[in-house]
Amino acid sequence: APVHLMPLSLCPIAFENSLSSGWLSGKRRSPLQMLYDLDQGPRSALAALAAEHRQRRDLLRRACSRHTRRQRLLGPEDLRHVLVDDAHGLLYCYVPKVACTNWKRVLLALSGRGPADPRAIPAHEAHAPGRLPSLADFGPAEINRRLRAYLAFLFVREPFERLASAYRNKLARPHGAAFQRRFGTRIVRRLRPRPRPEALARGHDVRFAEFLAYLLDPRTRRDEPFNEHWERAHALCHPCRLRYDVVGRFETLADDAAFVLGLAGAPHLRFPAPPPGAPAAARARAERLFRDVSPFYQRRLFDLYRMDFLLFNYSAPAYVRLR
Repeated sequence: APVHLMPLSLCPIAFENSLSSGWLSGKRRSPLQMLYDLDQGPRSALAALAAEHRQRRDLLRRACSRHTRRQRLLGPEDLRHVLVDDAHGLLYCYVPKVACTNWKRVLLALSGRGPADPRAIPAHEAHAPGRLPSLADFGPAEINRRLRAYLAFLFVREPFERLASAYRNKLARPHGAAFQRRFGTRIVRRLRPRPRPEALARGHDVRFAEFLAYLLDPRTRRDEPFNEHWERAHALCHPCRLRYDVVGRFETLADDAAFVLGLAGAPHLRFPAPPPGAPAAARARAERLFRDVSPFYQRRLFDLYRMDFLLFNYSAPAYVRLR
């Protein structure tokens, strides 16, 4: 059945006691209440951060009203990417290639389902199905109660940089053999004239231009939805239908993660930091890959990911030629 979602507004409510939760006892405020109090309260370093996030929320809301028309109702399956932490009153919509492995590790550590140090949790365990409940596991009434009372957050990334990361990680590296067999062979078969038998069998040598041509091929989305690693963030998280209280960015990951953990009452928990210089290196790699892409393909690709650029306030990278 479709889920009739609550309106988009940041306003904490009293929460029914049918859910046992650490913050329900009244010993401490819920993360949503803490954010609301920061928005109302006196100026402080934390309040300045809250103001930055309020600005992002306002930009998102304005972009939604400007760029989205009447939308279909969401079904429970549309909420599969929204993970639930009942103990801390958190909803996290994960977007692959935007530090989602580390966020899953942190949520496992927070909930006591894994070691206290998130870095001690192997990646395959963090991604194991069923380790963290998702909103799709609940009925409509339970979904709406959590949407009303929990702090909802997501993390986004400049779309072309995320796409370059997905290509490198899933199709260009030897450890991506499963993805290469599943998607690489399909790309080679469809788009490469006279492919070698090894490439048809393994899909191990897909070029970036072939990957982009596959994304832009109308047959791709007609056959099945995009894989989550290159699906648009707005299509995974529905930010114009669900209220997100914190829109974190990959570019300010450490500060934004610390802000969320502070609201969750876990400022002691260290979000696993990327290696020094990693964001700049990722940007340079994306630029190298896209520089070889024709302006025609760049424009079409920008159109495909346009909503992510608009909703999350990213401008087209300087290396992209849109005119």
